Amino acid sequence: MINIHTKTLQDLEFATVLEQVSEYCVTHLGNQKALAIAPYQDKETLLKSLQLTNEYVSSYYNDNRIPNHGFDAITKELQLLRIENTYLETHSLKKIVSISLTANEIVTFLKKFEEYYPNLRHFSQRIEVTTALIEKIDSVVDRFGDVKDNASALLQEIRQSMNKLKGKINSSFTSALNQYHNPEYLDDIRESVVDNKRVLAVKAMYRRKVKGAIMGGSKTGSIVYIEP
Repeated sequence: MINIHTKTLQDLEFATVLEQVSEYCVTHLGNQKALAIAPYQDKETLLKSLQLTNEYVSSYYNDNRIPNHGFDAITKELQLLRIENTYLETHSLKKIVSISLTANEIVTFLKKFEEYYPNLRHFSQRIEVTTALIEKIDSVVDRFGDVKDNASALLQEIRQSMNKLKGKINSSFTSALNQYHNPEYLDDIRESVVDNKRVLAVKAMYRRKVKGAIMGGSKTGSIVYIEP
């Protein structure tokens, strides 16, 4: 067992070396891990790590390069999962899918090319290749990151009701649009959007002839926006 004294590490400027190494890390998590590196306490562990490093570096110089293994940290997501009645946003679920796919790809790759990477293959054997989590998330979140209508029976019912209501609102608006367009109560633009709502662009002189809630007007005052 080897134990290097703290003063010796300070004299060797070990912390400075770690800071220089950490600058090459592309993620905050990797940066933290690099800064936390400590000297190995036995030769066997040291040699194993050197073998792993050697195999990884060699992948840059042969025809079987290790697949992309970059990923977004899911530290926050894992913390939230420990809290009862919490939930994850869809982008967090997609991050979990991405890291699962990446892990599966690398483990499968190392198994296929075990001859090239025997130590990395042995190291990765503790990681299980599974698609259960990926399939579960993909069943409720589409490729655009939106929750699918059929993610649950209740959600499907709610969205169907919302679509029916939107259809009625659009139908009512179209009816009002035609009703007030014929007598030329509307400006040339006919309609606009105020606070994410479709409104009629009514000529100011006819605002009393159009039923609805006034939502504002144009800068010139010539147009009044009315929600029928």
